[in-house]
Amino acid sequence: MNYKYFPHTEADLQAMMQTVGISSLDDLYAEVPEAIRFRGDYQLPETMSELEVRQLFEQLGSQNKVLTCFAGAGVYDHYTPAVIPQLLQRSEFLTSYTPYQAEISQGTLHYIFEYQSMMAELTGMDISNASMYDGTTATAEAVMMAVAAGKKQNTVLVSETVDPKTLAVVKTYAHFHGINIEMIPAKDGVTSLGSLNSLLSSLNSVAGVLVQQPNCYGIVEDYSGVAEAVHAQKALFIMNSVIADLAVLKTPGEWGADIAVGDAQSLGIPMQWGGPYVGYMCCTEKLIRKMPGRIVGMTKDNRDQRAFVLTLQAREQHIRRQKATSNICSNQSLMALFVTMYCSLMGKQGLKEAAELSYAGAHYLCDRLVATGHFSLVYNQPFFNEFVVRYDGSVDALQHRLMEHGIFGGVKVADDQMMLAVTEKRTKEEIDKLIELI
Repeated sequence: MNYKYFPHTEADLQAMMQTVGISSLDDLYAEVPEAIRFRGDYQLPETMSELEVRQLFEQLGSQNKVLTCFAGAGVYDHYTPAVIPQLLQRSEFLTSYTPYQAEISQGTLHYIFEYQSMMAELTGMDISNASMYDGTTATAEAVMMAVAAGKKQNTVLVSETVDPKTLAVVKTYAHFHGINIEMIPAKDGVTSLGSLNSLLSSLNSVAGVLVQQPNCYGIVEDYSGVAEAVHAQKALFIMNSVIADLAVLKTPGEWGADIAVGDAQSLGIPMQWGGPYVGYMCCTEKLIRKMPGRIVGMTKDNRDQRAFVLTLQAREQHIRRQKATSNICSNQSLMALFVTMYCSLMGKQGLKEAAELSYAGAHYLCDRLVATGHFSLVYNQPFFNEFVVRYDGSVDALQHRLMEHGIFGGVKVADDQMMLAVTEKRTKEEIDKLIELI
Protein backbone atom coordinates (compact mmCIF):
# COMPACT_ATOMS: atom_id res chain seq x y z
CA MET A 1 0.00 0.00 0.00
CA ASN A 2 1.58 3.29 -1.14
CA TYR A 3 -0.17 5.64 1.26
CA LYS A 4 -0.42 4.74 4.91
CA TYR A 5 -3.78 6.41 5.53
CA PHE A 6 -5.53 5.71 2.18
CA PRO A 7 -7.40 2.37 2.30
CA HIS A 8 -6.90 1.69 -1.43
CA THR A 9 -5.23 -1.46 -2.70
CA GLU A 10 -2.99 -1.45 -5.76
CA ALA A 11 -5.89 -2.96 -7.68
CA ASP A 12 -8.16 -0.09 -6.58
CA LEU A 13 -5.62 2.47 -7.79
CA GLN A 14 -5.14 0.74 -11.14
CA ALA A 15 -8.91 0.60 -11.67
CA MET A 16 -9.28 4.32 -10.91
CA MET A 17 -6.38 5.30 -13.17
CA GLN A 18 -7.76 3.19 -16.01
CA THR A 19 -11.15 4.90 -15.62
CA VAL A 20 -9.67 8.42 -15.92
CA GLY A 21 -7.22 7.40 -18.64
CA ILE A 22 -3.80 7.70 -16.98
CA SER A 23 -0.99 5.21 -16.49
CA SER A 24 0.42 6.58 -13.22
CA LEU A 25 -0.48 9.05 -10.50
CA ASP A 26 2.29 11.35 -11.74
CA ASP A 27 0.24 11.87 -14.90
CA LEU A 28 -2.24 13.88 -12.80
CA TYR A 29 0.42 16.58 -12.48
CA ALA A 30 1.74 16.44 -16.05
CA GLU A 31 0.57 20.01 -16.76
CA VAL A 32 2.51 21.47 -13.82
CA PRO A 33 5.77 22.94 -15.23
CA GLU A 34 8.92 21.28 -13.99
CA ALA A 35 10.37 24.71 -13.13
CA ILE A 36 7.88 25.23 -10.29
CA ARG A 37 7.90 21.70 -8.90
CA PHE A 38 9.54 21.19 -5.52
CA ARG A 39 12.02 18.33 -5.61
CA GLY A 40 13.87 18.90 -2.34
CA ASP A 41 13.33 17.59 1.18
CA TYR A 42 10.75 19.21 3.42
CA GLN A 43 12.23 21.10 6.37
CA LEU A 44 10.30 19.18 9.00
CA PRO A 45 11.48 18.97 12.62
CA GLU A 46 12.55 15.72 14.19
CA THR A 47 9.86 13.60 15.82
CA MET A 48 9.00 14.47 19.42
CA SER A 49 7.33 12.74 22.32
CA GLU A 50 4.02 14.05 23.65
CA LEU A 51 5.85 15.67 26.57
CA GLU A 52 8.28 17.44 24.23
CA VAL A 53 5.46 18.70 22.03
CA ARG A 54 3.62 20.11 25.04
CA GLN A 55 6.79 21.81 26.27
CA LEU A 56 7.39 23.30 22.82
CA PHE A 57 3.93 24.83 22.66
CA GLU A 58 4.19 26.11 26.23
CA GLN A 59 7.43 27.88 25.27
CA LEU A 60 5.78 29.38 22.18
CA GLY A 61 2.74 30.42 24.21
CA SER A 62 4.87 32.12 26.84
CA GLN A 63 6.04 34.58 24.18
CA ASN A 64 2.52 36.04 24.03
CA LYS A 65 2.12 39.14 26.15
CA VAL A 66 -1.37 39.39 27.65
CA LEU A 67 -2.36 43.06 27.89
CA THR A 68 -5.18 44.91 29.63
CA CYS A 69 -7.26 45.84 26.61
CA PHE A 70 -8.80 49.27 26.10
CA ALA A 71 -9.18 48.71 22.35
CA GLY A 72 -12.41 47.99 20.51
CA ALA A 73 -13.21 49.00 16.92
CA GLY A 74 -15.45 45.99 16.37
CA VAL A 75 -13.81 43.43 18.69
CA TYR A 76 -14.34 43.70 22.44
CA ASP A 77 -12.81 42.10 25.53
CA HIS A 78 -15.93 40.75 27.23
CA TYR A 79 -16.04 38.17 30.01
CA THR A 80 -16.54 34.51 29.10
CA PRO A 81 -18.29 32.41 31.77
CA ALA A 82 -16.02 29.46 32.64
CA VAL A 83 -18.68 26.84 31.94
CA ILE A 84 -18.86 27.70 28.21
CA PRO A 85 -15.45 26.34 27.10
CA GLN A 86 -16.05 23.19 29.13
CA LEU A 87 -19.40 22.50 27.47
CA LEU A 88 -18.22 23.58 24.03
CA GLN A 89 -15.43 20.99 24.04
CA ARG A 90 -17.84 18.08 24.37
CA SER A 91 -17.32 15.84 21.35
CA GLU A 92 -20.94 15.99 20.18
CA PHE A 93 -20.59 19.78 19.82
CA LEU A 94 -16.98 20.13 18.73
CA THR A 95 -17.17 17.59 15.92
CA SER A 96 -20.71 18.15 14.67
CA TYR A 97 -21.35 19.70 11.28
CA THR A 98 -24.40 20.40 9.14
CA PRO A 99 -27.52 18.74 10.62
CA TYR A 100 -28.83 17.40 7.31
CA GLN A 101 -30.44 14.32 8.91
CA ALA A 102 -32.99 15.75 11.29
CA GLU A 103 -33.72 12.38 12.93
CA ILE A 104 -30.16 12.17 14.31
CA SER A 105 -29.47 15.90 14.73
CA GLN A 106 -32.18 17.05 17.13
CA GLY A 107 -29.69 18.44 19.66
CA THR A 108 -27.85 20.53 17.07
CA LEU A 109 -31.08 21.73 15.46
CA HIS A 110 -32.50 22.60 18.88
CA TYR A 111 -29.65 24.89 19.91
CA ILE A 112 -29.60 26.57 16.49
CA PHE A 113 -33.33 27.20 16.90
CA GLU A 114 -32.66 28.77 20.31
CA TYR A 115 -29.85 30.85 18.79
CA GLN A 116 -32.25 32.17 16.16
CA SER A 117 -34.83 32.98 18.84
CA MET A 118 -32.30 34.91 20.93
CA MET A 119 -30.93 36.90 17.96
CA ALA A 120 -34.46 37.80 16.86
CA GLU A 121 -35.33 38.99 20.36
CA LEU A 122 -32.13 41.02 20.80
CA THR A 123 -32.59 42.76 17.43
CA GLY A 124 -36.37 43.14 17.68
CA MET A 125 -36.79 41.44 14.30
CA ASP A 126 -39.15 38.69 13.09
CA ILE A 127 -36.68 36.18 11.66
CA SER A 128 -33.07 35.11 12.21
CA ASN A 129 -31.02 32.74 10.08
CA ALA A 130 -28.70 30.08 11.49
CA SER A 131 -25.65 32.38 11.71
CA MET A 132 -23.08 33.70 9.23
CA TYR A 133 -19.28 33.73 8.98
CA ASP A 134 -18.78 37.10 10.68
CA GLY A 135 -20.23 40.58 10.94
CA THR A 136 -18.54 42.00 7.84
CA THR A 137 -19.66 39.29 5.43
CA ALA A 138 -23.12 39.27 7.01
CA THR A 139 -23.37 43.00 6.22
CA ALA A 140 -22.22 42.44 2.64
CA GLU A 141 -24.81 39.68 2.26
CA ALA A 142 -27.47 42.11 3.53
CA VAL A 143 -26.50 44.58 0.79
CA MET A 144 -26.86 41.82 -1.83
CA MET A 145 -30.15 40.81 -0.25
CA ALA A 146 -31.50 44.37 -0.58
CA VAL A 147 -30.55 44.49 -4.27
CA ALA A 148 -32.17 41.08 -4.87
CA ALA A 149 -35.36 42.31 -3.21
CA GLY A 150 -35.26 45.59 -5.15
CA LYS A 151 -35.12 43.81 -8.51
CA LYS A 152 -34.11 46.62 -10.92
CA GLN A 153 -32.56 48.86 -8.24
CA ASN A 154 -28.82 48.29 -7.85
CA THR A 155 -27.61 51.22 -5.69
CA VAL A 156 -27.03 50.98 -1.95
CA LEU A 157 -26.35 54.06 0.17
CA VAL A 158 -23.79 53.51 2.94
CA SER A 159 -23.12 55.94 5.78
CA GLU A 160 -19.54 57.16 6.23
CA THR A 161 -19.92 56.22 9.90
CA VAL A 162 -19.94 52.50 9.06
CA ASP A 163 -16.76 50.71 10.22
CA PRO A 164 -14.09 51.01 7.45
CA LYS A 165 -13.35 47.26 7.72
CA THR A 166 -17.00 46.43 7.08
CA LEU A 167 -17.17 48.97 4.27
CA ALA A 168 -14.15 47.39 2.57
CA VAL A 169 -15.85 43.97 2.50
CA VAL A 170 -19.15 45.48 1.31
CA LYS A 171 -17.36 47.25 -1.55
CA THR A 172 -15.58 44.04 -2.57
CA TYR A 173 -18.86 42.10 -2.72
CA ALA A 174 -20.56 44.98 -4.51
CA HIS A 175 -17.84 45.25 -7.16
CA PHE A 176 -18.18 41.64 -8.26
CA HIS A 177 -22.00 41.69 -8.17
CA GLY A 178 -22.44 44.89 -10.17
CA ILE A 179 -23.81 46.82 -7.19
CA ASN A 180 -23.27 50.58 -7.03
CA ILE A 181 -22.23 51.91 -3.60
CA GLU A 182 -22.85 55.60 -2.84
CA MET A 183 -21.57 57.10 0.40
CA ILE A 184 -23.73 59.22 2.73
CA PRO A 185 -21.51 62.01 4.14
CA ALA A 186 -20.99 62.31 7.89
CA LYS A 187 -21.20 65.54 9.86
CA ASP A 188 -19.83 65.92 13.39
CA GLY A 189 -19.31 62.15 13.63
CA VAL A 190 -22.86 61.14 12.66
CA THR A 191 -24.73 60.39 9.44
CA SER A 192 -25.90 63.54 7.66
CA LEU A 193 -29.64 62.97 7.42
CA GLY A 194 -29.97 65.96 5.08
CA SER A 195 -27.53 64.35 2.66
CA LEU A 196 -29.33 61.03 2.99
CA ASN A 197 -32.67 62.61 2.05
CA SER A 198 -31.06 64.41 -0.90
CA LEU A 199 -29.56 61.17 -2.21
CA LEU A 200 -32.86 59.33 -1.80
CA SER A 201 -34.72 61.98 -3.77
CA SER A 202 -32.10 62.41 -6.50
CA LEU A 203 -31.39 58.73 -7.20
CA ASN A 204 -34.13 56.49 -8.56
CA SER A 205 -32.25 53.20 -8.24
CA VAL A 206 -31.75 52.92 -4.46
CA ALA A 207 -32.30 49.38 -3.19
CA GLY A 208 -31.11 49.89 0.37
CA VAL A 209 -29.53 52.15 2.98
CA LEU A 210 -26.86 50.85 5.38
CA VAL A 211 -26.06 52.51 8.73
CA GLN A 212 -24.35 51.44 11.95
CA GLN A 213 -25.44 51.68 15.60
CA PRO A 214 -23.36 52.53 17.62
CA ASN A 215 -21.31 53.85 14.71
CA CYS A 216 -17.61 53.37 14.04
CA TYR A 217 -16.75 56.17 16.50
CA GLY A 218 -18.83 54.59 19.28
CA ILE A 219 -21.51 57.28 18.89
CA VAL A 220 -25.16 56.38 19.41
CA GLU A 221 -26.90 57.96 16.42
CA ASP A 222 -30.49 59.20 16.23
CA TYR A 223 -32.14 57.55 13.22
CA SER A 224 -35.60 59.00 13.78
CA GLY A 225 -37.47 59.25 10.48
CA VAL A 226 -34.83 57.36 8.49
CA ALA A 227 -36.89 54.19 8.05
CA GLU A 228 -39.88 56.21 6.81
CA ALA A 229 -37.73 58.12 4.31
CA VAL A 230 -36.10 54.93 3.05
CA HIS A 231 -39.38 53.04 2.74
CA ALA A 232 -40.97 55.96 0.89
CA GLN A 233 -38.46 55.24 -1.89
CA LYS A 234 -39.31 51.50 -1.73
CA ALA A 235 -35.81 50.72 -0.43
CA LEU A 236 -34.72 48.56 2.52
CA PHE A 237 -33.23 49.91 5.74
CA ILE A 238 -30.18 47.89 6.93
CA MET A 239 -28.66 48.39 10.38
CA ASN A 240 -25.33 46.97 11.59
CA SER A 241 -25.03 46.82 15.39
CA VAL A 242 -22.77 45.56 18.17
CA ILE A 243 -25.35 43.10 19.43
CA ALA A 244 -24.35 43.17 23.12
CA ASP A 245 -25.21 46.88 23.18
CA LEU A 246 -28.77 46.07 22.09
CA ALA A 247 -29.44 44.77 25.61
CA VAL A 248 -30.05 48.43 26.55
CA LEU A 249 -30.17 50.39 23.28
CA LYS A 250 -33.16 50.81 20.97
CA THR A 251 -33.22 47.75 18.70
CA PRO A 252 -33.03 47.79 14.88
CA GLY A 253 -36.64 46.58 14.88
CA GLU A 254 -37.67 49.62 16.93
CA TRP A 255 -35.83 51.88 14.47
CA GLY A 256 -37.88 50.33 11.66
CA ALA A 257 -35.02 48.37 10.07
CA ASP A 258 -35.78 45.69 7.50
CA ILE A 259 -32.48 43.83 8.01
CA ALA A 260 -30.32 43.72 11.16
CA VAL A 261 -26.75 42.43 10.86
CA GLY A 262 -23.46 42.48 12.69
CA ASP A 263 -21.04 40.37 14.67
CA ALA A 264 -22.01 38.47 17.80
CA GLN A 265 -18.42 38.37 19.13
CA SER A 266 -19.48 40.81 21.85
CA LEU A 267 -21.60 38.04 23.39
CA GLY A 268 -18.69 36.57 25.32
CA ILE A 269 -16.54 35.20 22.48
CA PRO A 270 -12.86 35.83 23.36
CA MET A 271 -10.91 38.14 21.05
CA GLN A 272 -8.57 35.19 20.24
CA TRP A 273 -6.36 36.91 17.67
CA GLY A 274 -9.21 37.79 15.32
CA GLY A 275 -11.50 34.80 15.22
CA PRO A 276 -13.40 32.67 14.71
CA TYR A 277 -16.38 34.90 15.35
CA VAL A 278 -19.99 34.63 14.21
CA GLY A 279 -22.17 36.95 12.16
CA TYR A 280 -25.88 37.37 12.79
CA MET A 281 -28.58 38.29 10.29
CA CYS A 282 -32.22 39.03 11.14
CA CYS A 283 -34.99 40.47 8.99
CA THR A 284 -38.71 41.07 8.67
CA GLU A 285 -40.90 38.11 7.81
CA LYS A 286 -41.63 39.30 4.26
CA LEU A 287 -37.90 39.01 3.40
CA ILE A 288 -37.49 35.46 4.68
CA ARG A 289 -37.07 33.94 1.21
CA LYS A 290 -34.39 36.46 0.27
CA MET A 291 -32.29 35.58 3.32
CA PRO A 292 -29.08 33.59 2.71
CA GLY A 293 -28.16 30.48 4.65
CA ARG A 294 -30.48 28.25 6.60
CA ILE A 295 -33.37 28.57 9.01
CA VAL A 296 -34.25 25.94 11.61
CA GLY A 297 -37.95 25.56 12.36
CA MET A 298 -39.96 23.81 15.05
CA THR A 299 -42.69 21.30 14.25
CA LYS A 300 -44.40 18.18 15.68
CA ASP A 301 -43.57 14.56 14.91
CA ASN A 302 -46.06 11.71 14.43
CA ARG A 303 -46.22 11.28 18.23
CA ASP A 304 -47.16 14.95 18.64
CA GLN A 305 -43.78 15.72 20.24
CA ARG A 306 -41.80 18.87 19.52
CA ALA A 307 -39.18 18.36 16.81
CA PHE A 308 -36.74 20.58 14.88
CA VAL A 309 -36.00 20.61 11.16
CA LEU A 310 -34.14 22.67 8.54
CA THR A 311 -37.02 24.76 7.22
CA LEU A 312 -35.36 26.88 4.51
CA GLN A 313 -32.04 26.08 2.86
CA ALA A 314 -31.37 28.54 0.06
CA ARG A 315 -27.74 27.51 -0.46
CA GLU A 316 -26.01 26.17 -3.55
CA GLN A 317 -25.74 22.69 -1.93
CA HIS A 318 -29.52 22.41 -1.89
CA ILE A 319 -30.74 24.15 -5.04
CA ARG A 320 -29.39 25.15 -8.46
CA ARG A 321 -26.36 27.37 -8.01
CA GLN A 322 -27.79 30.28 -9.99
CA LYS A 323 -30.92 30.20 -7.80
CA ALA A 324 -29.02 30.28 -4.49
CA THR A 325 -29.38 33.42 -2.39
CA SER A 326 -25.68 33.14 -1.56
CA ASN A 327 -22.80 30.92 -2.56
CA ILE A 328 -20.50 31.77 0.32
CA CYS A 329 -22.56 31.91 3.52
CA SER A 330 -22.23 29.07 5.99
CA ASN A 331 -23.42 28.06 9.41
CA GLN A 332 -20.77 28.60 12.07
CA SER A 333 -22.82 26.53 14.39
CA LEU A 334 -20.11 26.04 17.04
CA MET A 335 -19.87 29.81 17.57
CA ALA A 336 -23.66 30.06 17.39
CA LEU A 337 -23.75 27.53 20.23
CA PHE A 338 -21.19 29.66 22.10
CA VAL A 339 -23.36 32.79 22.09
CA THR A 340 -26.48 30.71 22.84
CA MET A 341 -24.79 29.40 25.99
CA TYR A 342 -23.64 32.91 26.87
CA CYS A 343 -27.12 34.42 26.54
CA SER A 344 -28.66 31.53 28.49
CA LEU A 345 -26.17 31.91 31.34
CA MET A 346 -26.29 35.70 31.48
CA GLY A 347 -30.03 36.07 31.03
CA LYS A 348 -31.71 39.36 30.21
CA GLN A 349 -30.59 41.01 33.42
CA GLY A 350 -26.99 39.85 33.05
CA LEU A 351 -26.76 41.15 29.49
CA LYS A 352 -28.18 44.47 30.64
CA GLU A 353 -25.80 44.76 33.59
CA ALA A 354 -22.74 43.97 31.42
CA ALA A 355 -23.79 46.69 28.96
CA GLU A 356 -24.42 49.21 31.73
CA LEU A 357 -21.02 48.51 33.33
CA SER A 358 -19.34 49.00 29.96
CA TYR A 359 -21.16 52.30 29.47
CA ALA A 360 -20.31 53.55 32.98
CA GLY A 361 -16.65 52.56 32.66
CA ALA A 362 -16.24 54.30 29.29
CA HIS A 363 -17.72 57.55 30.59
CA TYR A 364 -15.56 57.40 33.73
CA LEU A 365 -12.43 56.92 31.59
CA CYS A 366 -13.44 59.72 29.23
CA ASP A 367 -14.01 62.16 32.12
CA ARG A 368 -10.65 61.27 33.67
CA LEU A 369 -8.81 61.71 30.35
CA VAL A 370 -10.38 65.11 29.66
CA ALA A 371 -9.59 66.21 33.23
CA THR A 372 -5.84 65.70 32.58
CA GLY A 373 -5.93 68.65 30.16
CA HIS A 374 -4.16 66.61 27.48
CA PHE A 375 -7.28 65.11 25.87
CA SER A 376 -10.50 66.41 24.35
CA LEU A 377 -13.50 64.61 22.86
CA VAL A 378 -13.37 64.75 19.07
CA TYR A 379 -17.14 64.56 18.71
CA ASN A 380 -19.57 66.16 21.13
CA GLN A 381 -22.08 63.33 20.69
CA PRO A 382 -23.61 60.68 22.97
CA PHE A 383 -21.45 57.55 23.03
CA PHE A 384 -21.88 54.09 24.51
CA ASN A 385 -18.74 52.20 25.58
CA GLU A 386 -16.33 53.58 22.98
CA PHE A 387 -15.16 57.09 22.13
CA VAL A 388 -12.56 59.06 20.15
CA VAL A 389 -10.29 61.61 21.85
CA ARG A 390 -7.70 64.06 20.55
CA TYR A 391 -4.31 63.97 22.31
CA ASP A 392 -1.92 66.94 22.47
CA GLY A 393 1.15 64.70 22.34
CA SER A 394 2.37 61.78 20.27
CA VAL A 395 -0.24 59.02 20.09
CA ASP A 396 2.42 56.52 19.00
CA ALA A 397 4.65 57.35 21.97
CA LEU A 398 1.72 57.18 24.37
CA GLN A 399 0.58 53.79 23.09
CA HIS A 400 4.16 52.49 23.31
CA ARG A 401 4.46 53.64 26.92
CA LEU A 402 1.14 52.05 27.86
CA MET A 403 2.11 48.79 26.17
CA GLU A 404 5.37 48.69 28.12
CA HIS A 405 3.22 48.69 31.25
CA GLY A 406 0.86 45.95 30.06
CA ILE A 407 -1.94 48.10 28.63
CA PHE A 408 -3.26 48.05 25.07
CA GLY A 409 -4.26 51.69 24.97
CA GLY A 410 -6.88 51.97 22.28
CA VAL A 411 -6.78 52.19 18.48
CA LYS A 412 -5.02 55.01 16.66
CA VAL A 413 -7.49 56.56 14.18
CA ALA A 414 -5.49 59.68 13.19
CA ASP A 415 -2.09 61.23 13.95
CA ASP A 416 -3.51 62.99 17.01
CA GLN A 417 -6.58 60.82 17.72
CA MET A 418 -7.21 57.50 19.41
CA MET A 419 -10.34 55.48 20.11
CA LEU A 420 -10.72 53.72 23.45
CA ALA A 421 -13.26 51.13 24.54
CA VAL A 422 -14.27 49.85 27.97
CA THR A 423 -16.11 46.61 28.76
CA GLU A 424 -17.43 45.17 32.00
CA LYS A 425 -14.02 43.47 32.49
CA ARG A 426 -12.19 46.76 32.98
CA THR A 427 -11.97 47.69 36.67
CA LYS A 428 -11.71 51.13 38.21
CA GLU A 429 -8.18 50.24 39.30
CA GLU A 430 -7.18 49.43 35.70
CA ILE A 431 -8.65 52.70 34.43
CA ASP A 432 -6.90 54.65 37.18
CA LYS A 433 -3.58 52.95 36.33
CA LEU A 434 -3.96 54.06 32.71
CA ILE A 435 -4.54 57.64 33.85
CA GLU A 436 -1.53 57.53 36.18
CA LEU A 437 0.73 56.36 33.33
CA ILE A 438 -0.50 59.26 31.19
